[in-house]
Amino acid sequence: MTLHLETWQKRLLIVLAGALLVSLFVLAFVAGQIGTGTDHPSGTSADAGFARDMQIHHTQAVEMSRLVRDRTDDEVVRTIAYDIAMTQQHQIGQMYAWLEEWGLPQSSSAPNMAWMAGSMDHHTGGSMLEPNGLMPGMATAEQLQELADASGVEAERIFLTLMITHHEAGAEMAQAGAELAQEPRVKGAAEKMAVAQVAEITAMEDMLDKL
Repeated sequence: MTLHLETWQKRLLIVLAGALLVSLFVLAFVAGQIGTGTDHPSGTSADAGFARDMQIHHTQAVEMSRLVRDRTDDEVVRTIAYDIAMTQQHQIGQMYAWLEEWGLPQSSSAPNMAWMAGSMDHHTGGSMLEPNGLMPGMATAEQLQELADASGVEAERIFLTLMITHHEAGAEMAQAGAELAQEPRVKGAAEKMAVAQVAEITAMEDMLDKL
């Protein structure tokens, strides 16, 4: 690995570092907000469904990010992986805390993504899950193993390809959360997630083109 990064890499590192700081600041602010009124979202609400499903979705993104950080020496890939892992782990903790605050269980018997049925971008009938039962964007066990077995440029390419797909679905889920949630904290956090993931998709597509 060369000691000196190209100009585009330096710019990308600066952008990613700034995005991480902004994301953490916004999430900390949103976390501190106290909802008006005494009513909490119900167990079948979009707020609760979003908090549960996005925790699952984020958990896999954190796993993939940690896998690639141990399998590449590329500083830019390691930086974006670190950014994703740190930001989404923080968000997982916040969504877990919401459900605890609302007195709701962390899991539900309802199908994943059923809460999205009312979104303008989705039909009201049929399952929103993939034929394999996974939420859209989620990597299969075989794909995760492929990443775990790879190293160097191969690992970078697998990670970026999987994470772009993962983020595309995650951004769509976040947009639905911003649209359907009732809690201002949830709507605000979902909006920030969607914006951040779309920005990271653009960065990762640029990185993948350069491999």
